[in-house]
Amino acid sequence: MKFYTKTHQYYCGIDLHARNLYVCILDSEGAICVHKNIGANPETLLKLLQPYQHDMVLGVECMFTWYWVADFCDGHGIEFVLGHALYMKAIHGGKAKNDKIDSHKIAVLLRGGMFPEAYVYPAELRGTRDLLRRRMHMMRKRAELLSHVHNTNSQYNLPEIAKNLRYGFNREGVAERFSDESVQKNIQLDLALIGFYDEQLSKVEWHCQKTAKAFDYQRLMLLRSVPGIGEILSLVILYEVHDFDRFPSVQDFVSYCRLVKCKKESAGKTYGTSGGKIGNAYLKWAFSEAAVLFLRKNPDAQAWLEKLANKHNKAKALTILAHKLGRAVYFMMKRKTAFDQQRFLTV
Repeated sequence: MKFYTKTHQYYCGIDLHARNLYVCILDSEGAICVHKNIGANPETLLKLLQPYQHDMVLGVECMFTWYWVADFCDGHGIEFVLGHALYMKAIHGGKAKNDKIDSHKIAVLLRGGMFPEAYVYPAELRGTRDLLRRRMHMMRKRAELLSHVHNTNSQYNLPEIAKNLRYGFNREGVAERFSDESVQKNIQLDLALIGFYDEQLSKVEWHCQKTAKAFDYQRLMLLRSVPGIGEILSLVILYEVHDFDRFPSVQDFVSYCRLVKCKKESAGKTYGTSGGKIGNAYLKWAFSEAAVLFLRKNPDAQAWLEKLANKHNKAKALTILAHKLGRAVYFMMKRKTAFDQQRFLTV
């Protein structure tokens, strides 16, 4: 957990919503200078902040509308801090909770050096990162449609569909397997939507590939030197991390990727683990997928995993492999070196 500890003359806490902002400004002594509700409008906000912006820090809790506030502060030379939502227990743990109280608490946390920071992702890269996240959502919808086709086939106890329906040329004649006309229409609808997703997702992937190569071609190619990390996983890792230098140690990086579990201990007793939702879910998915794909057509890796599975179990062995891949990627990006499988499997 990282706290914002810089000192300023004024501290502004905003309880952020889509249509309105509750603004609280404290001076260095803790006196309230401003405490009011305004519309979520840049002009109105600027008018309110102008008397204090020469030496002020502005903090908001991380929620989906923070982009424009960060860009607003960047454009007007105001220090901006994004609060980590899961760490801000003082906001959520009070007996009474409303916008006025929350904005004051944010300002107090800023002034006291106890405001937990989240990473402010650069504006010029947010669009591509969000597009990749949207692509993942659409791919899951496409997978649901494929599953529905196979489930319907099993529902009517028909012979298994031998061909891989991921590919368009294998979908011909699938609807005709069913005798009922309504079921045929149902399957035709699924297949038509899958075809539409294929067309749109290929355009999205092409755009992301082109953008990523212009952004950081070297790191993209280094990521793809890892067996199992291909075009999509390399894009996800590149854009979700953005800057590996923001992690001072490999432990910080794998923790951010949700590849480790943290113990809850008190007075020498262990009370399980905590913090499972703290970190980046997309990186957790990427390295979990990479661990499975790393084993494909890779006899040396399969033998290594089998030894590990004999010691633990297969599920835990895959978890260890994902963690090990995360560590390897961190050091590869730091040292700007390609993946060395022989060293990876012996260290």
